[in-house]
Amino acid sequence: MSVKVDLSVKPEVKGFFDPATNTISYVVKDPASDACAIVDSVMDIDYAAGRITYDHADELIAYVRDQGLTLEWLIETHVHADHLSAAPYIQRQLGGRIGIGRNITVVQDTFGKVFNEGTEFQRDGSQFNRLFDDGDTYQVGGMTCFAMHTPGHTPACMTHVMGDAAFVGDTLFMPDGGSARADFPGGDAGQLYDSIQKVLALPDTMRLFMCHDYGPNGREIRWETTVGDEKAHNIHVGQGKTREEFVAMRTARDKTLAMPKLIIPSLQVNMRGGDLPPPDEDGKRYLKVPINGL
Repeated sequence: MSVKVDLSVKPEVKGFFDPATNTISYVVKDPASDACAIVDSVMDIDYAAGRITYDHADELIAYVRDQGLTLEWLIETHVHADHLSAAPYIQRQLGGRIGIGRNITVVQDTFGKVFNEGTEFQRDGSQFNRLFDDGDTYQVGGMTCFAMHTPGHTPACMTHVMGDAAFVGDTLFMPDGGSARADFPGGDAGQLYDSIQKVLALPDTMRLFMCHDYGPNGREIRWETTVGDEKAHNIHVGQGKTREEFVAMRTARDKTLAMPKLIIPSLQVNMRGGDLPPPDEDGKRYLKVPINGL
């Protein structure tokens, strides 16, 4: 990574925990201005009832407005399989640009076929305002941020570094949580290990912010740690565990995991940048359930 990390820039980070999906969304404020970014927003769904609501997103919107902030970016660390993005809903109210990793096109191609979306579904990432390549930079106010391609969980996973804070998506969990699964289509445990090493090559004092926390062993929910803590204590990759050890562990563990409860609606919405599928002939919107498709 050729971009120099500036640990003297310390953005203000406000986390918002969604208990329904164990997701943490973030408002990240440039310390030198009123500019901010939102990372990994959540749209609420009652899947059994087919009902979409926006309580979590409205909380983010209220915070941005109450603090007098200007939203410049809505960052998706990856195409989430366990919650729906609220990025377009927030964008309509606060502005900003929606960004994701360029390999969204790989994910769109894969799941466009799974959900039999047809040729009208664009697989070129055009649903997003910016597709990030490894090492790309962007501005939040006066703060230069950059994106690191960290695939393995999904092909499009990116870690976003903003000053002394890095938002790792599902690449890492808290030290006692380890790492995310690598068995989704396009996932790869070896790639995930390599990506984690890229994150752990950042300075030890770099703050790391998780996309999810599940409170292992009944502890309280937490979402902030450091590179140094992960290197020393992460149960899957800490203390110099080898690539071979990690791949063996991850492969065996992934075979025991059930599919996320919201994977069917999440993928259909998130591969569209957070928009719902287009209306059918009757004017209503529908989500598909592919039988034996995942």
